[in-house]
Amino acid sequence: MIFRREGQVFVPTGHAVGPWDPQALHGGAPAALLAGELEALAPEMRLARLTLEFLGSVPLAPLTVDAQIVKPGRRFQLAEAELAEAGGGRVACRARAVLLRRGERDEAIPAGDPPVLDVPGPDEGAKLDMGPGESFGGTGMDIRFVSGHLYENGPAVGWFRIARPLVGDEEPTPAQRAVAAADFGNGASRVLDWNDWLFVNTDLTVHLHREPEGEWVALDARTALEQDGTGLAWSALHDRRGPIGMALQTLFVARR
Repeated sequence: MIFRREGQVFVPTGHAVGPWDPQALHGGAPAALLAGELEALAPEMRLARLTLEFLGSVPLAPLTVDAQIVKPGRRFQLAEAELAEAGGGRVACRARAVLLRRGERDEAIPAGDPPVLDVPGPDEGAKLDMGPGESFGGTGMDIRFVSGHLYENGPAVGWFRIARPLVGDEEPTPAQRAVAAADFGNGASRVLDWNDWLFVNTDLTVHLHREPEGEWVALDARTALEQDGTGLAWSALHDRRGPIGMALQTLFVARR
C-alpha cells in the first residue's frame, strides 16, 4: 500500500517517497490521495478538474485531510481540501476540484483525428528501473516509456500504472490513476540534469474530459524553461482508447 489509514490519519509508506528528498513524498501520491477524498464528497458527480498547490514538501509523516464542498449544486460543485501534518501541523498542500454531474449524451464527440495516441502500448514499453529501495516512481508506480525516457532530456511518452493499493487495501479510482500519473510530467520531459538542477513543480492542474478506462494512463509530456528560472510542463493524458485530458505544472528551477 502507498498510504496506511489509521482512523482519520493517513500514514505514507516508502512507496510514496519522491526523488528530491528521502523524507518527502512524490507529488503524485498526495495528489491521488486528495483526489479520492474530494471525489468521496459527491460520489454521484465526476471529477473534471483538480488543482493542487504545494505549499512546501509533503513530509514522510502522518497526514490528515480536511475536505469540504464549498459550492453545492445539482450540476456543478466546487470542493476544497487541505493536506496537513497530523496533530495540527503545517499545511503542506491545498486542492480545489470541479465536480460535474455525469452527462446525458448518448455518444461522445472527440476533439480531433486521430482519436488515439499513436504509440505502442505499455506492454511494448521500456520498464523504468529506479534501483533498490522504495519510492513512488520505483515501487508505487509501474512506468513504461515508449518514447524518450526519465533518464534522457527532452519530450517523452510513457505509460503509468499505480502498482499497489493507494490507501489500505482500496483500489484507486479512475481519477486517482490519472492524477497520480499526471504529476510525472516534469520528470518525464525534463530538460536539465537531475544531479545539477532542481525543477520542482509548485502546483499541478489536471483537466479530465473523461475518466481513464483500465489501469494504464499515458503521458505525452513536454517542458519549457525560461532564463529567469521558471518553467512549465504540460502533458496530454491518454488511455488505450484515446485522449482523456491535460495536465499543467508550474516549475521552479534552481541549481542544487
